[in-house]
Amino acid sequence: MSEATDTVAGDEPDDDTKMPLLDHLVELRRRLIYAAAALLVAFLVCFYFANTFFDFLVQPLADIWEGQQGRRLIFTALHEKFFTNVKVAFFAAAFFAFPIMSSQIWAFIAPGLYRKEKSAFLPFLIATPILFFAGGAFVFYIVLPVAWKFFAGFEQLATSGGLAIQLEPKVNEYLSLTMRLLFAFGLAFELPVALTLMARVGITSSDGLKRKRRYAVVLAFVAAAVLTPPDPISQLTLAIPIIVLYEVSIWCARLVERQAEKAAEAEDRD
Repeated sequence: MSEATDTVAGDEPDDDTKMPLLDHLVELRRRLIYAAAALLVAFLVCFYFANTFFDFLVQPLADIWEGQQGRRLIFTALHEKFFTNVKVAFFAAAFFAFPIMSSQIWAFIAPGLYRKEKSAFLPFLIATPILFFAGGAFVFYIVLPVAWKFFAGFEQLATSGGLAIQLEPKVNEYLSLTMRLLFAFGLAFELPVALTLMARVGITSSDGLKRKRRYAVVLAFVAAAVLTPPDPISQLTLAIPIIVLYEVSIWCARLVERQAEKAAEAEDRD
């Protein structure tokens, strides 16, 4: 029996012709240029609004200090605020340009995929930015207000013969800590996507994930200790969602296995 008869009808790649390696490299370069151009344009626009974006990131701390006079953020090096704006603009540009960059990646790999592979891969491509954004929103609206209030509580009033201890954050340190938390939670929320993909290709299974649950709980607290500031509130607010997402991953892996079992039964009947 020929290979053509072994292939399920309607499951061929969109492009039946095999492209030479050089053509693949040219196509890859073209897609990378489009993605880089989108990132550059977004960066130039975002740099113009860098102060607005930074004000947005500072809002959780501003809410804590609302009504208090003389509160401020400082920078101690001449170039510090400039490079802070550059970082803010780059992070914002990466966020806004991600749909274009991901579409270029998809346009490059999609022609070489079978239709079943496309239908399997596309949901993960869509879920990835959604889950990352959900993680960022979780940390920004829930974690940061609690963490900043906790840290700001260590201020001390002046006493007789003593000096007051007042918080005056540096702009680059504030941005670094905030972005570290945003990326940590964003990546943590990608756990269901990563584990479900691993289950789909056979690297792991729902039963294997269940057996390793206790190790996952330990690793969740270790990751929280490494990625978050050294306070119990921030660590718990990251560790607990990771554990919940791990349980969601087990359910997703089981769902993928059931779909694979149904597909195998359908092929056996055919």
